[in-house]
Amino acid sequence: MSVKALFDLSGRKAIVTGGSRGLGLQIAEALGEMGAEVLISARKEGELEQARGHLHAMGIAAQALVVDLGRADAVPGFADEALARLGRVDILVNNAGATWGAPAEDHPLEAWQKLVNLNLTAVFLLTQRIGRLSMIPRRSGRILNVASIAGLAGNAPGTMKTLAYNTTKGGLVNFTRALAAEWGEYGITVNALAPGFFHSRLARAVIAEFGDRLTANVPLRRIGGDEDLKGAALLLCSDAGRHITGQILAVDGGASAVV
Repeated sequence: MSVKALFDLSGRKAIVTGGSRGLGLQIAEALGEMGAEVLISARKEGELEQARGHLHAMGIAAQALVVDLGRADAVPGFADEALARLGRVDILVNNAGATWGAPAEDHPLEAWQKLVNLNLTAVFLLTQRIGRLSMIPRRSGRILNVASIAGLAGNAPGTMKTLAYNTTKGGLVNFTRALAAEWGEYGITVNALAPGFFHSRLARAVIAEFGDRLTANVPLRRIGGDEDLKGAALLLCSDAGRHITGQILAVDGGASAVV
């Protein structure tokens, strides 16, 4: 098989949660450009329709579903509707997530629960349902979780205080490893990306507050941009990555390599 064929996603069906902007939209663009039909989800209908129009303008077959995945009772209906529209799911990208900044001693319980519900519980419920209804019966699938380098370590002193975010992303890292071990027998790969700081709405306030301090210890001395996650996502969602599972790939300009 040629290298081009290994990366070709023609005929594949993909779900990208949190796909209306930022990293999710970037991944949806990458999968769609390589031939996948993409279904994106988000909470805000206006942003979601704008993203769907953007993908269509790129020549990508895209659908959109409004859903609040932070509500556990909304996940089954979303999964079932996505399957009804797509027919099957070959690729599931769990990207939807939230963050919260507060000192640990003052962190609100409701904020902790919000992040656990969206960053962890929703991923578990959606992956379980898509796996059971579509991937396991066909003994094939690619699951890509969007974690964070915040899930690999704590924050540098004097920077962010994001205990719940770090904790949930750390949980997502081990969710990835554990599920890869369980579902490998079905031909399903489960991997995660661990982005560093990217220019996105989620990180905008942090970038504005800390500025150059965020890149001071980054070997490449830069913040991630609109194209920097695409290649890694494509590798792990295509046949090019069929022998890669249970891995966490940091896309952070080398930040996690510095002790």
